[in-house]
Amino acid sequence: MTSSRTLLLLAGAGLAFTACSQNAGTANGASANESTAASSPATSSDPLQSALAAAPESIAKDAAVIVMNPDGTMKPLRAGTNGFTCMPDNPATPGADPMCMDANAMKWAEAWIGHKTPPPDNVGLMYMLAGGSDASNTDPWGTKPADGGKWVDTGPHVMIVGSESLNKLYPSGDNPDTSKPYVMFGGTPYAHMMIPIG
Repeated sequence: MTSSRTLLLLAGAGLAFTACSQNAGTANGASANESTAASSPATSSDPLQSALAAAPESIAKDAAVIVMNPDGTMKPLRAGTNGFTCMPDNPATPGADPMCMDANAMKWAEAWIGHKTPPPDNVGLMYMLAGGSDASNTDPWGTKPADGGKWVDTGPHVMIVGSESLNKLYPSGDNPDTSKPYVMFGGTPYAHMMIPIG
């Protein structure tokens, strides 16, 4: 991922926050995200509708909404009142991947995008209830799968960032079983939990 596209690819970032009725990767490599993406609010051409599909309605209705500009800067679309910030789907990935994060997760994401060390003692939560597609489970800035590799497709999930002790309890690696909790970007400062929902 380039730094301007990384956050949206995380969405798998991302830590499992787009969540409820899809199965991660099927035997033939296609994900449930792909089969429903065309008709999903998560992939709507309206960035506000897409962003709000990332979280439960009780969170999304009061969340701020931002979009990422090509240079990595953020453009606000709507102010929020509950400390959560949502972002729309990244059309550069094969699956739907809007995300919504609390204030701590936003600090973590900003560090990741900026190639900076995330703040210590900063556990945060992200929702990706539409699922997510990541180019790599090990390279925080990968833009496409390695030669012969596949996208890491995770169905609806939440992510927990900034919890080193939790990351040590779960598997990581190139080809995670996305139907179970796993660690993305293990062994890097951006390691985080991906927790499937549904």
